[in-house]
Amino acid sequence: MLVMALDHVRDYFHYPAWTDSPTNLLTTTPILFFTRWITHFCAPTFLLLSGISAYLMGQKKSKRELSLFLIKRGIWLVLVEIILVSLAWTYDPLYHLLILQVIWATGISMVILGLFIWLPDNVILIIGLLIICLHNGLDYAEADRKGQVGILWDLIHHGNFTSIRLGPNRIALIVYAFLPWTGIMLTGYGLGKIFTSRFPAGRRRFILYLTGSFSLVLFIALRSINQYGDASHWYHIRNHIYTLLSFLNVTKYPPSLDFISLTVGAALMLLGLFDRISKNAFSIVRVFGRVPFFYYVIHIYLIHALTVIFFYAEGFRVKDIKPQRSPFLFRPDQFGYGLPIVYLIWIVVIIILYPICHRYDQYKSTHKKWWLSYL
Repeated sequence: MLVMALDHVRDYFHYPAWTDSPTNLLTTTPILFFTRWITHFCAPTFLLLSGISAYLMGQKKSKRELSLFLIKRGIWLVLVEIILVSLAWTYDPLYHLLILQVIWATGISMVILGLFIWLPDNVILIIGLLIICLHNGLDYAEADRKGQVGILWDLIHHGNFTSIRLGPNRIALIVYAFLPWTGIMLTGYGLGKIFTSRFPAGRRRFILYLTGSFSLVLFIALRSINQYGDASHWYHIRNHIYTLLSFLNVTKYPPSLDFISLTVGAALMLLGLFDRISKNAFSIVRVFGRVPFFYYVIHIYLIHALTVIFFYAEGFRVKDIKPQRSPFLFRPDQFGYGLPIVYLIWIVVIIILYPICHRYDQYKSTHKKWWLSYL
């Protein structure tokens, strides 16, 4: 959750964020590349843990109760993405742009999981793994059609910042096509049993280390072969450092098999490592993890609000509110700072959010209102 905020601060405050890509190997620097690359681990880990959490919730609910909860929560997340999160990103009250990102993909994945939980756990795990491993096979059919696959297929698999015109001056932007993300959530649900209190801790860590290691080895093998697993092939460029960056420059939109193998593999290894550490060691950062959805929504509003403050402090005026390339109001192309300032603003954002999230966590822990489970 904290690392994710770094990338969003970069979107608003790094001066070339909307004129160049931080993973463009012809223009990037190693520190800029890794500032973006490290955040690749956020979304897949979040979807994996959402699946695990759904399984653990199922230990206290009947199948019917869990299914209904996941379906309702999934629909709620899609609505929140469209109504609250799109507004947070754009600050456009007229909603000229609707952005379908990670919350939308999580919501659709929850609806699908809510329908699938009637299946045996191992079957759900196998379906999740099959989606992860085989979905890149669809790339070839999409390439044959030159990407002209239709709106529905863009939503399912092909969408990569694909624009859909909804009417005059109104566009939906598909950032996260949901199918690969659904595979990650289903896989997390299938692994959920090893996180129950009755499962031996030593055996859990062994499974996490084993599956994490296998996933990372799979990433290295597939990436080395440079064929199936990622449409963006790596290549030798400039020197060894930039060649390494090319090797690590995997595709997130939609997440390729290489991307998922790398990020989920690392997440599983870290889960095994953290399993040995006392929960008290994470008392501060756990505050954010205990209210992840609440944190996600308000952190975008806060970052954008700070952007507005800096916008006027830098001397920009009303005529500059509507940007040229960025879809975010108050974020003109000429606006922004170097990476040291970006990191400083990121730290300030986290400091501001901590007491807010802490107070909400306390409220949520001491009140049993039904709507709290949706926030």
